[in-house]
Amino acid sequence: MERVVVTGIGLVTPNGIGTEPSWQSLLKGQSGVGPITLFEATDAYSTRIAAEVKNFDAAEFMERKKIKEVSRFTTFAMAATKMALDQAQLDLTEDERDRAGVFIGVGLGGLENLERCTLTLDKKGPGKVSPYFIPSLIANMAAGQVSIAFGFRGPSLAHTSACSSSGHAIGEALRMMQRGDAEVMIAGGAESTITPIGIAGFSAMFALSRRNDKPEAASRPWDKAVMASCAVKVAAPWCWRP
Repeated sequence: MERVVVTGIGLVTPNGIGTEPSWQSLLKGQSGVGPITLFEATDAYSTRIAAEVKNFDAAEFMERKKIKEVSRFTTFAMAATKMALDQAQLDLTEDERDRAGVFIGVGLGGLENLERCTLTLDKKGPGKVSPYFIPSLIANMAAGQVSIAFGFRGPSLAHTSACSSSGHAIGEALRMMQRGDAEVMIAGGAESTITPIGIAGFSAMFALSRRNDKPEAASRPWDKAVMASCAVKVAAPWCWRP
């Protein structure tokens, strides 16, 4: 069995664009959570805070004309891949590209385009729905667009297993290389669900904090007080609800 090693990492996170900014922010204990800015989260929303990716310009990482063809989660995947490849200094021959693949886990995919195009359909009719709607929506477009952009002609796959999607993708990519199905894999996850329907939906299932006045203290999944609260509120489906 071949030993598999990580040669490059790329991160696009609420704590920074790039691996080093994200890591330094974590070391300083800085929260990436704040008031929602991607849409107008009025008082009608029980949760008005989220961990948004800030100061992100997709045009720095991909062709500007391609941006309108994809959803935001795909632009995150493209940016993270470019950073990982730059760090790895990966220079593949054409033959080696046939043995290089992509496995990117995704939870929901292009939720913002689903919402936007549904509203367009309702207000303007089917003739106004974008031809890029379906290609931008489906979860495997992150892996597909990365494969096309960087010329990887090996396996191109997406795994959807909710919050574990990226972890499963990394694990499955490892196994693919150990089996000899590929020699190089881009692996990880991408998601972008901070939209009106996304926030409303996750709020409805009590999966989001309502600590709107203290966003920096909102994400506390293993906090003693929160866990004790969950133990008392047996019906609460998520332990980080308060």
